[in-house]
Amino acid sequence: QVQFVESGGGLVQPGGSLRLSCVPSGITFSANTMAWYRQVPGQQREFVAYISTDGSVNYADDVKGRFTISRDNSKNTLNLQMNDLKPEDTALYYCNAFAPYSSWGQGTQVTVSS
Repeated sequence: QVQFVESGGGLVQPGGSLRLSCVPSGITFSANTMAWYRQVPGQQREFVAYISTDGSVNYADDVKGRFTISRDNSKNTLNLQMNDLKPEDTALYYCNAFAPYSSWGQGTQVTVSS
């Protein structure tokens, strides 16, 4: 059974930072290109960043230079360091493979507000 457990979200002021983590189960983590996505109520889920099995990364244009995706295969953990957060980053953040599995976790809420 494929599961994703995201954590690390919260309420932060504009310009602040958060670090999200995701622990998948039921997949061979090291063999998957992994990604972060986010969704605002009433809108489609959108791509944020991915990291391939060889460590190459790619980011959505609006997070480049502010977010850093990383993985620790020894701990089966995917991370997203988010700096200089903006109100428009407010969303529910999910992890999944870049070619996503049908199962999604509950996500972790990030709210950027003063």
